[in-house]
Amino acid sequence: MFPTNSSTALNAYRNVGLESGAGSGDPHQLVLMLFNGARAALAQAKGHLERREIAAKGMAISKAISIIDGGLKASLDLNVGGELAKDLSDLYVYMGQRLLYANLKNDAKVLAEVAGLLAELGGAWEAIAPKPAPARPAAHAPADGPAQANRVAPASAPPANRVAAAYGVL
Repeated sequence: MFPTNSSTALNAYRNVGLESGAGSGDPHQLVLMLFNGARAALAQAKGHLERREIAAKGMAISKAISIIDGGLKASLDLNVGGELAKDLSDLYVYMGQRLLYANLKNDAKVLAEVAGLLAELGGAWEAIAPKPAPARPAAHAPADGPAQANRVAPASAPPANRVAAAYGVL
């Protein structure tokens, strides 16, 4: 599940209007919702910018920053995710700074830059989403249930496991 800062991330889902699945979704789905919500807010900001609706543009950019900082960045587990989680955290800080610049300068190119980064990360996140495991007969199930002891993804782990560990959902 999410690390101890999960309440912050869940509040971000709720605060940006993504409540429909935030309370019951699995961690992978919740992170994907954050990516999609941030991209939607940037699309709204672009539309407001084109229509010169400056106040609405600012609110949409603020919403995207809130999702990135209070949701995506806050849900990272720096203890488990190691260098990858740190790199993602730094990237989220960069995105926030770029969005502040886009808001100040009314720069649609910067909105597109951040939207592209979010699309790339969100697509990668979607690609590593766990697939439902085929049903196994009960006789072959481990006696103590699924193993949770090894949450840390070693450097030799497949890239998908390292990314999931960065968000503490391994």
